[in-house]
Amino acid sequence: MNDEIISVGSPLPRIVRAEPLEKKLVRITWNSGKVQVVDLAPALLSRRVFIPLREDDKLFRTMRVDEYGTAIEWDGGLDFSALWLSKLPSIEFDNQAFRDAMEDLGMTLEGMAAALEISRRQVAEYRKNKPIPKSVAYATRYLVNVKHKDEADQLAMAG
Repeated sequence: MNDEIISVGSPLPRIVRAEPLEKKLVRITWNSGKVQVVDLAPALLSRRVFIPLREDDKLFRTMRVDEYGTAIEWDGGLDFSALWLSKLPSIEFDNQAFRDAMEDLGMTLEGMAAALEISRRQVAEYRKNKPIPKSVAYATRYLVNVKHKDEADQLAMAG
């Protein structure tokens, strides 16, 4: 028997620490050092099995990281995998993230306004210091994700 380790692709994400916050938010510290705050409320509303977690804050706060860092878990066999959690968007989307997204997309004020179906003035204010609503943050992340997916698809077709 050969004990060599075979690796394929990028390593799976590992959770170092998970801290429950208010309103079903969780602060996750990854083994890469990245800290991310995610909102589990939509996921908890998606399946009946999660009713105890969404109705009992005391139970939700008993969250722990599994022994391998591959999931957060609760009593009763409820869990979310680290891989799934790593794909959730961070709830934190500040003005710098908005500016970075515009740059990544190569968008002007007018282009971003058209893509988000908001006014040019709103885009200018979000670039400065106006708080960014969740809907605009999600729409902006969507535009960036679509751009990167399209680029990856084109590379795959060319290679």
